[in-house]
Amino acid sequence: MNDEALLRYSRHIMLEEIDVRGQELLLASRALVIGAGGLGSPAALYLASAGVGCLSIADDDVVELSNLQRQIAHTESALGHSKAQSAADAARRLNATCQVRALNARLADGALKEEVDSADVVLDCTDCFSSRFAINRVCVETRTPLVSGAAIRFSGQLAVFDSRQPSSPCYACLYGEQGDDEALTCAESGVVSPLVGVIGSFQALEALKLITGAGQPPRGLSTFDALRGEWRRFALPRDPACAVCGGRQ
Repeated sequence: MNDEALLRYSRHIMLEEIDVRGQELLLASRALVIGAGGLGSPAALYLASAGVGCLSIADDDVVELSNLQRQIAHTESALGHSKAQSAADAARRLNATCQVRALNARLADGALKEEVDSADVVLDCTDCFSSRFAINRVCVETRTPLVSGAAIRFSGQLAVFDSRQPSSPCYACLYGEQGDDEALTCAESGVVSPLVGVIGSFQALEALKLITGAGQPPRGLSTFDALRGEWRRFALPRDPACAVCGGRQ
């Protein structure tokens, strides 16, 4: 790191758990954020500002007026434009030294595997079960750590699935693969705007910890009740009969 980088990341370097080595790991890391909406916006911005070396942001949607209530990477000037590009532009404005890639597509099949396989950590910031199941399958296959977040109404969820660890469950251990994409959506059910910031910021925090080795990821499923301001944790053991990770060694 040069003097400018040492100054930029000095508040990280002061932390014993990160220090120079951890910051260098961040600068050399590759993170993939899938979904540039309410969760992906704060997650991507914090990862860029924290010094992730290469940040890829994937989304096939465009910015709409109803998004601006909570999706803080986007502004009125981005209406009608690609969410991935808008979020990438916002991330570059925060940190020009971060290599930011905008992927204007819904990643699937070979493209999804290629992107996940090249990442050190994946943040699932999508809002439909079909995408979550596909991302989870590829992360298990490639043994790429996955940080999953969700938010609806006043309720948030956070989980870290690290298939490099023998005892770690996967997303399918929690939900199987039987979710309904239309079961709960922000468009149908609403969501309080700062909640997505809380969950998306926690996703960025857990990704940073995975990259630097600081601390420990939360075990099981963490849920946040925004009306009460309370976190709860639920044990989530690996399911030996899981169709996705059950045969993993």
